[in-house]
Amino acid sequence: METITLKEALTLFELPRTIGSFEESEMIVGSGKFGPYVKHNGKFYSLKKGVDDPYTITEGRAVELIAEKREGEQKKIISNFGDIQVLNGRYGPYITKDKNNFRIPKGSDPQKLTKEECIAIIEKTGIKKTTKASKKK
Repeated sequence: METITLKEALTLFELPRTIGSFEESEMIVGSGKFGPYVKHNGKFYSLKKGVDDPYTITEGRAVELIAEKREGEQKKIISNFGDIQVLNGRYGPYITKDKNNFRIPKGSDPQKLTKEECIAIIEKTGIKKTTKASKKK
């Protein structure tokens, strides 16, 4: 607080700012808890550290960031059977259904799993019930 100048303080009031529109929705640049971002269509796209500046980012660069994140999300999906999905995750491929995740057994090829095989894996594994930890007094 004591080291900030008036000029630096005034630049902080420039955010959030509208930088243009894409797909008939406006793009807004802001700074939040997890750093600077572009907000488009209710979704948040993080700016790259050291590369993008929220005060100088252009409309074209914001569109690039949105396209990169969408492409990454598409690569995450291996198979989609409606309510059951086979996804590529941080620790390898897994099955998800109704916000529950299930491991794919070793030796199974996630690319070739059918909906019936996924249902069999889900039924075999079962849904684990979580319990709330009791508070220590």
